Amino acid sequence: MSYATAQCLCGKTGISAPNLGDSIGACHCVMCRTWSGGPMLGVDGGEGLILENEAHISVFSSSEWAERGFCNVCGTHLFYRLIDSNKYYIPVGLFADSDKFHFDEQIYVEQKPHYYDFANKTKMMTGDEVVSEFEEQSPEKTPDDLKSYP
Repeated sequence: MSYATAQCLCGKTGISAPNLGDSIGACHCVMCRTWSGGPMLGVDGGEGLILENEAHISVFSSSEWAERGFCNVCGTHLFYRLIDSNKYYIPVGLFADSDKFHFDEQIYVEQKPHYYDFANKTKMMTGDEVVSEFEEQSPEKTPDDLKSYP
């Protein structure tokens, strides 16, 4: 089995992903932009994700439904995790081999600031559309505050 691997800036922790997705999504929501300093460009971590040296990973509970992990030594952002489904999204910049990735989707586009635009043609979704899609996939697990997120 071939693993996609990534490390934080200081090398104290990292990720091994045997089933890493190849589709990049950009999130323009205020929370992701505050966390990332710009849009979050992430890929699906897939099944079987392994977090290396977890003692060096700190987790911030950013909402009732998600948390964000980072290296507690150098601060590198490592993942965004949906709690109910245990689904991980990994910042694509962590992976040295970027040839397999393609940019396909942008979400929370109504929160994107005016000072940047991507040239790629992608699927564009508003926050309401993201929430609707989430509700269709897991109607019993949709937190009330997701409906009103920013």
